[in-house]
Amino acid sequence: MPNLPNPSKTQDLEVKDAQLIFNSVWNHLESDHGRENLRFPKELIWLNGAPGSGKGTQTNFIMNFRDLTDGPVVVSDLLTSPQAQKMKNAGNMVGDREVLMLVFNELLDPRYESGTVVDGFPRTKVQVECLKLLYQKLRELRTQFYHTELRQHFPKPIFHITVLFVDERESVARQIRRGRQTREHNEKVRASGVGVLKEERLTDFDENTARRRYRTFKEGTYEALKDLRQIFHYHYVNAHGTISEVQERIVREMRYQSSLELGERTFDRLRVIPIAEEIVRHARQDLVKRLDDYAETDEELFEKIAVLINDKFMPIIIRHAISGMALINSEDSLFSDPLALQILLDIFSERGYHTSIDIRKVDSPCSVDLKTGEIKYTSKRIYSFRVRFEGSEIRRG
Repeated sequence: MPNLPNPSKTQDLEVKDAQLIFNSVWNHLESDHGRENLRFPKELIWLNGAPGSGKGTQTNFIMNFRDLTDGPVVVSDLLTSPQAQKMKNAGNMVGDREVLMLVFNELLDPRYESGTVVDGFPRTKVQVECLKLLYQKLRELRTQFYHTELRQHFPKPIFHITVLFVDERESVARQIRRGRQTREHNEKVRASGVGVLKEERLTDFDENTARRRYRTFKEGTYEALKDLRQIFHYHYVNAHGTISEVQERIVREMRYQSSLELGERTFDRLRVIPIAEEIVRHARQDLVKRLDDYAETDEELFEKIAVLINDKFMPIIIRHAISGMALINSEDSLFSDPLALQILLDIFSERGYHTSIDIRKVDSPCSVDLKTGEIKYTSKRIYSFRVRFEGSEIRRG
C-alpha cells in the first residue's frame, strides 16, 4: 500500500517554511530600511477572488468606500516590475520569498500610509502563514515605539481578508466572455490606430484552461485563505449578479465587520496583554529553559519530584490509559514548597500531559479533652492533581 501524505506533517512543514521565509525577508527589510522605518499602512485589505469574480472591477470601489486614495498594490503588476525582472535575470524563481519581498517593499512606500488594497495576496499556504507573522510583527512594532516620538508611524494594524467568490460555471463563462471582448477591442484598436491594446490572457480563450485556472484557485488559494477566518476580518462576498449588486454586498459586509473592530484607544489599553497565539508560540521554548534551570539550580528538588512522579503518579495514570484522565490525591509534604508544584507541572507538560492542581485544607479531629469535651483538630493540605492526556480506544474484534 503506498504511503499517503500526512496532512498534519505537511502543514507543519509549510509553517516552518513560512517562518524561515518571513524571517529572511524581515531581516532583509530591517537591514535595508532600519527597524524604525518599517512603517506599513494602517489598514490593509488583502483582496482575492476566483478568476472572473471582478477583482479588477471592484478594487477601486473598495478603495473609495474605505477612503483609500493612493492606488492599489496589484501583485501581478509587481511580478512584471523591473525589480522582479532583475530577480529573473539573476536566475531566481519568483517564489513565495520573492513575492513577499516585492509586496512588503512596495507597502513601505509612504503613499500607502493610510491604507491600501493588495490585489492577489496571499495565494499560497506559505503566504497565508507569512501574513499572520506580519500582523504579529506590526503589533510588536507598535508596542516597541508606543512611548516614543515615532508612535504615530506605528498605528494599530487593521487587516481585512476579502474574497470575491463565483462558482466554476460562472467563472469559466466570465473568463471566456472577457477573452472575446478583449479580442474584439484589440481588433478595433489595430484597425483604427486609436486606443490602447488590452492584454490577451491565454486562459480567456480556452474553456479547459479556464476551468483549470478556477480549480487551481479553489483548491489552492481559497483553501489557504480559509485559515484566516478566525484571526482577521474575513469578508466572503458572493460575486454573482450585476456590478451594483456585488457592491451592495461589499458595503454591507464591510460595514458589519467594521462595527466589530476595537477602537485604537481600547486596543492600546489591551496591548500589554499577550494574545494566546503569542504565548503558545513561545511556550515550548520557555518550558525547556525552565526545566534546564531546575536541573541546574534546584537539582535535588528536581530529582525528588521526578522520582515521586514515576513511583507514585505513573502507576495510577497507566491504570487510566483508556479514559485519558487520572485524579490523584497527595499529602506529600514536598509540595509545601511552591517550586515543587511548578516543577511537577512543567515535567508533566514536557511529557505531553495537561495537569491542574487543586489545594484543599482539611481539618481532622485528633483528640478530645475529657474534661471540657472540646475536640482538637489538626490541619493538613491535600493536593488534588487532575492529569489529562489522549486516551486509548479499545477496538472489538
